[in-house]
Amino acid sequence: MNGIPQITAQELRQRLTAGEDLILIDVREEEEVASGMIQGALHIPMGEIPYRTDDIQADAEIIFICRSGARSQRVCEYLHHHGYTKTANLSGGMIEWNT
Repeated sequence: MNGIPQITAQELRQRLTAGEDLILIDVREEEEVASGMIQGALHIPMGEIPYRTDDIQADAEIIFICRSGARSQRVCEYLHHHGYTKTANLSGGMIEWNT
């Protein structure tokens, strides 16, 4: 999708189980993350991303997460345009993660 790498829930589970050093950022709203997040994920709501880029390591591999994968895709595209080259989107988001 628009050149942004995608990762499936199954691939992410395998990589986390293998102990890979990944940064997970959940961009959903407060009320959405209240129902659960992937263990170890950071919470930065989508609307705060432009103001919190100092909190996001530009040289680290970062997987962005939302409910369905649409918002996190847009966050990846935004950051890619601002020089972040190692972002990936969890395709299907938490819907796919929870199935």
